[in-house]
Amino acid sequence: MTDIPRRTAARTAKLASLPLGVAGRAAAGWGRRLVGGDGEEISAQLMAKSAEQLFAVLGELKGGAMKFGQALSVFEAAIPDEYAAPFRESLVKLQTAAPPMPSADVHRMLAEQFGRSWHTRFQEFDETPAAAASIGQVHRAIWRDGREVAVKVQYPGAEEALRSDLRQLSRMSRLMQPLVPGLEIKPLIAELRERMEEELDYRDEAENQRIFAAAFDGDDKVKVPRVVASAPRAMVTEWVTGRKLSDVIRTGMQDDRDRAAALLAEFHYSAPARVGLLHADPHPGNFQVLDDGRLMVIDYGAVARLPEGLPRPLSVMVRLALEDKPDELLALLRDNGFVRAGSPLRAEDAVTYLAPFTEPLHTETFRFNRRWLQRQAERVGDLRSPDFNTGRELNLPPQYLLVHRVTMGTLGVLCQLDAEVPLRGIVGHWQPWIFDAEDESAGRHL
Repeated sequence: MTDIPRRTAARTAKLASLPLGVAGRAAAGWGRRLVGGDGEEISAQLMAKSAEQLFAVLGELKGGAMKFGQALSVFEAAIPDEYAAPFRESLVKLQTAAPPMPSADVHRMLAEQFGRSWHTRFQEFDETPAAAASIGQVHRAIWRDGREVAVKVQYPGAEEALRSDLRQLSRMSRLMQPLVPGLEIKPLIAELRERMEEELDYRDEAENQRIFAAAFDGDDKVKVPRVVASAPRAMVTEWVTGRKLSDVIRTGMQDDRDRAAALLAEFHYSAPARVGLLHADPHPGNFQVLDDGRLMVIDYGAVARLPEGLPRPLSVMVRLALEDKPDELLALLRDNGFVRAGSPLRAEDAVTYLAPFTEPLHTETFRFNRRWLQRQAERVGDLRSPDFNTGRELNLPPQYLLVHRVTMGTLGVLCQLDAEVPLRGIVGHWQPWIFDAEDESAGRHL
């Protein structure tokens, strides 16, 4: 049997070593400054070295650390290029790669989940993992009826390891914060902890995937693999493969980038209305472009449950910002808990803060790129910026946290794709009340 305590201790030791490495480099950097080194150059070197160590360690881990790395990879486009370049490839690897689980552990887990005769369910089973997920790995196989299938098997001790990783990452959040200006690390880790329980039971993921597959059955833009079998720690789905979105980001022609970005935007903005759920893990490792042009979406362990569609206050706020109606916007923000109690926030400051985020909806198409996202991160994260002070007066109610993070994560991937996207038309189709205040449903849920 696998020595789970020893593995967890090793993981904890690796994570715990990160602050020491970062602190040591910081001390060395201050020493060079005292003897006349260039401050900005030294800071850039420290950032690159710290990031290199961080992602090298995350890449050797599973569970919470890999999950955190995947979530962080979505926001890679917001990191200034001089910092991002040294470790961009490491972030890409975190989306799909992790050390493989020994075959003996795979067999034991499958026997626990599907019975000692689990192998009779398959005509063939490839012992070499085809991919890694945050808390499991995927094997290619042939189901007993001849279908090619993907078999996801959870790592032994995943729950214990996940909790240990997240505890360590919480302690390190302040050291990681400079790597991603404009993104609050602590709430991201807290949210990962909250989502952990539902992701550990693959039966929940299988049910989510069945709902998405039914909603997108026969769709000409999105493909969701069907679920073949499921158990608490293992699940079997159709095997479907295409071009990884990370490959489109790295080497795709502009037409490929634009089409992939439009498909991703369509999937994100249509799901609440079509499915009543929102896929809540939008890192590039969960998307592929099929030969027939459709976007294939996997990994439904984390979802936002939106049975009545996207919460209407969010889209009405966008409409009021687009229409430059500061007083109405501020009233709506206050009524729905988006402004801290007793805050002296002015209506015009709220509009100024939100205006850049609504910029992609002002024109028929919008060019998403890293520089645009970096400007937004700098604007809200710079202590000297008026928008920074405005942001301190705002509050994100817990019920909107996941929707906000997923939307920002999706925009981050669009920026990684450096794509021209007809976002106004896509959003207008699924949320028409944003552009038409007279829409008959515009007043619901407010």
